Amino acid sequence: MIAPAEPRRSQENRFDWPLCQDAENYVLSKIEAFLERNGFARSLAERMSDETGTLFLDWIDHIAVGKAQTHSLEAAGYRPETSPESPKGQSVYWHPAAMLPRIVVDEQHREQMPASIGIRVESISDFMTAHRLVGEPEGPPLSRFRRFTAADENRTRLEVVERRGYRGYVSQKSFDPSAFLKAEELWKTRPRYFRSDTEGFAQTQKILEQVVTLVDRDLACSIVFEQERVYWQGRNRAGQIQKSRQDKLGLGWANHDHHTFRSSRRHFVDLMRALETLGFERRERYYAGAQAGWGAQILEQPVEGIVAFCDVDLQPEETEIDFSRKQLPSSPKLGTIGLWVGLHGESFLEAGMHHLECRFDYSLLREQLAELNVATMKPFSDFPFLKQAFTEGERWPVRRERAERLRNEGLIDSQQCDQFLREGAIGSHLENLQRKAGFKGFNQKSVSVIIEATDPRKQAAGTERGIHAA
Repeated sequence: MIAPAEPRRSQENRFDWPLCQDAENYVLSKIEAFLERNGFARSLAERMSDETGTLFLDWIDHIAVGKAQTHSLEAAGYRPETSPESPKGQSVYWHPAAMLPRIVVDEQHREQMPASIGIRVESISDFMTAHRLVGEPEGPPLSRFRRFTAADENRTRLEVVERRGYRGYVSQKSFDPSAFLKAEELWKTRPRYFRSDTEGFAQTQKILEQVVTLVDRDLACSIVFEQERVYWQGRNRAGQIQKSRQDKLGLGWANHDHHTFRSSRRHFVDLMRALETLGFERRERYYAGAQAGWGAQILEQPVEGIVAFCDVDLQPEETEIDFSRKQLPSSPKLGTIGLWVGLHGESFLEAGMHHLECRFDYSLLREQLAELNVATMKPFSDFPFLKQAFTEGERWPVRRERAERLRNEGLIDSQQCDQFLREGAIGSHLENLQRKAGFKGFNQKSVSVIIEATDPRKQAAGTERGIHAA
């Protein structure tokens, strides 16, 4: 079966992502052949599994093959990618409908064996330190594209790659990091607490535009989301534990799949504006209002490759409007998303992300985290091509002014107010996800189940009822 070149759209902004088994089988065959001949890479793949619960596949940035592979690539659904810069004699192929590594076709390479595999990490220097490697990476520190040869064995080369707002394969000869460092500092030290969320979004948008002016929108996206992960991690124990495991191999969070933000109805369009400033483009839009009282807009930044999953309360009659562009009116009651925002704040301001999702070996990670006293909830997607589950939620204290404001506005009752002040409420999770067959989408019904199950009103102290793993 040949995978389609593009995802099918059933309606405007409704994607039907295909299963691309032929493409994944092609990639896996190249990985297997490469690991047979490169001992360092084979050992690294084993350590990724044993020590971090991740798959070598999910760290791959690109695979370099010979020109003779072009026909096989196209038969598997890969297509030429015209925009990325590449060295002379090389061309880049990507799969528009699959979440799979890009393939670099090198005209000088004559063997069936891949010439090289590049794995992406957050910091080459951290990787080098973790594995006691010496040498000088190609490309200046903090520049758009850096690479380092970690192992050159049996005519195969394992490269380690850093990217910052750049899709190509050509490093810069020189780079002045001053603008980068200033932009990073601006976002890292931005205020998150405001007298009102309206003021907060207005001031945050101004800072965001300063960041984009200092660098550019693609590099700004890289800077902003790295700092959003740092902020989220500072408030999530499961994230801290897993990041430590991945840092021991010098990997960082380069296996991220999507970042989830929760927003009030009033400020959802403000969140969209911020993401658009960073170059995000709209992808799927979910309409689950009648079923679970929520909606979501999924966006993707095409250069940085970051996916944002943005949630909002939605009424059944609002399922046919583009709520990502049209401001939603206030509602007399709160759904799961609105209550979370009311208790903790806007994700893009005070609260930070609801969860970071990364790609793992799903079953293996559950087992490994359990040994570290990190519980995993019942999976909300359990398909051959998509498995998803949250770690046990991080319980955050609720500020008195937030709880009392909700009570005074009739959005929670006095008993609920007292309980939230006494016990706090679940704030964030780490999400364990595994994809197969290059599947790029999400399961709307499954997401509805977990959103309903994690409603703060259904949570008792210390547990999310009925959704813990046995």
